[in-house]
Amino acid sequence: MRHRVKTRKLSRTGAHRRALARNLAIALIEHERIETTLVKAKAHRPFVEKLVTLAKVKNLHNYRRALSLLGNNEEAVAKLFDVLGPRFAERPGGYTRILKLAKPRLGDRAPRAYFEFVERSPKVEEVLEGA
Repeated sequence: MRHRVKTRKLSRTGAHRRALARNLAIALIEHERIETTLVKAKAHRPFVEKLVTLAKVKNLHNYRRALSLLGNNEEAVAKLFDVLGPRFAERPGGYTRILKLAKPRLGDRAPRAYFEFVERSPKVEEVLEGA
């Protein structure tokens, strides 16, 4: 029985799941919108939401915690604290959204989704509208 077990294993070992969470979070922070499978997006949404909540208060402890969680990726942590933290300072939660895509992935018919921040920068908006 799975009582009170919330983690999705995604057919991966624990180290692989942590690496996947770290890589998805870094890609989302850098690009502000990524395309992934629906299950991966749902599984890693809480991880990204907690990182943004951490970035809302910029102090040394939170900065080091974010560095630890993102594997010492200095660029992603800097953007998290300098851009995303202030952007979501007034929002109490719900920083990301998952938009389902109509067509599944070609190789295995896995349902795809956009995993993105609710409020994106105008520069990212222009790039997406032009595509």
